[in-house]
Amino acid sequence: MVPAPGGRRPDPVYRPVLAGRRGELEALAHLDDAAAALLAPVVDVPPDDPSTPEALGRLPAGLLPAVDASALPDAPEHDPVRWGVPLVPVIGLAESDRRLAAHGVAARAWARRAVVRLRTGPDRAGPDATTAAVERVWRSTGLMPEQCDLLLDAGDVCCPADVRLAEPRVRRAAEWARRHAWRSVTVAAGGMPPALSRLPTDEPVRLERYDWLLWQRLADLRLGYGDYGVGCAARGADAPGDRLPTVRWTAEDAWWVYRWSRRGGRGDERFADLCRTLVAAPHWPAAGAGFSWGDHEILRRARRGAGAGSAANWIAWSTSHHLAHVLAALAGPDRERREGSPWAGRDAPERGRAGRQRGGEARRAG
Repeated sequence: MVPAPGGRRPDPVYRPVLAGRRGELEALAHLDDAAAALLAPVVDVPPDDPSTPEALGRLPAGLLPAVDASALPDAPEHDPVRWGVPLVPVIGLAESDRRLAAHGVAARAWARRAVVRLRTGPDRAGPDATTAAVERVWRSTGLMPEQCDLLLDAGDVCCPADVRLAEPRVRRAAEWARRHAWRSVTVAAGGMPPALSRLPTDEPVRLERYDWLLWQRLADLRLGYGDYGVGCAARGADAPGDRLPTVRWTAEDAWWVYRWSRRGGRGDERFADLCRTLVAAPHWPAAGAGFSWGDHEILRRARRGAGAGSAANWIAWSTSHHLAHVLAALAGPDRERREGSPWAGRDAPERGRAGRQRGGEARRAG
C-alpha cells in the first residue's frame, strides 16, 4: 500500500460494522499494517460473550476499533472504558445520561473522538429533533462535532425494495448532516440475508450485494462506505442450528455462498471438496493465497493441508477475504473522487438462487 504523503498515516477508507464474535475478530487480528491503517471497524459487542475485551486486545496495534456496547446492560460494570483496551466509543442518540457520560470518559481516555450512530430507520425524526438529540450527545460527553464521525446506519438492504426504501432515508439524513461539522460521514448497510440454511447445498449460490449497490446509488453524496461484512445486519439473524460448512465469498457485486451437505465421506473431505470448488471458480482472486489470510486458509484446505475448522473459522476466513476485497475496490483508481469528499477526515487518525458458475504468495491484505 502506498503511504500517505509526508509519511502521514493514511485516512481510513472503509468502516465495516462487525459482530464482536470470534470469527470476525480473528479476521481483524490477521490484518497486515497497511490494511489496518485503512480500516476503521465498528464492533457490535454481543450481550453473551465475556471474551470480547480480551479479543479486542489482540488486534493489530495500528487498528483502533469503535465499540458499540448498547446490547450490554446499562450499568457501570459494562462500560468499555473499564476494559483497559484502546477503543473509540460508539454513541446512539437515545443513550441514557449515565452512559453518555461514560462514553465521554472513554473518548478522553483514548482517541478523543467518538462515532455517533444514527439508524436511518428506527432513529427517524425531523431534522430539528435530530439536532436536539446530537446536541445532547455533545453536551453530555463533552465532545465537539468535529471530534465525532457520523455513521448513517441503513440496516438491512436485502432486496431491490429495501434499496428503494433506504436511499431516500439516507439522502435526508445526509442533508441534515450538512448542518454540522462532522469529522466524517459514512453510510453503512447490510446486504447479507438471514436464514442461509434455506439455500441449496453442494453448489455455489449467487446473492446480490445490495449494500454495495445502495452506496453506488448514493455516489453523488460522496459518503464514506461501510457494510456489515459477510453478516446480516439484523442481530441474531444467522440460524444457530445450521452446522453445514458454509463459506460466504465476496466478488465484484455479489456474494457466492457455498454450503456443502453432510452426505458421504468424512467432514474434512467434504470441506476440502468445497474449497477445491471455490479455488477453481472464476471469482477466486488472481492473487490466490496472497490476497488475504482467509484465501490462504481456504487454499490450504483445498490441498488437504489442514482440517475443516469450525463455524467461527468459516466466518473468519470469509470475513478476511471480504475486507481485502472491499479495500481493494475502495483504495483503487477511483479513490481521488472519494478524497474530494466534503466530509473527508479533517485530521489524521490517532492511531435468490442463481445459475451455477463454471468454473502465488503476496503480502496479505486481510
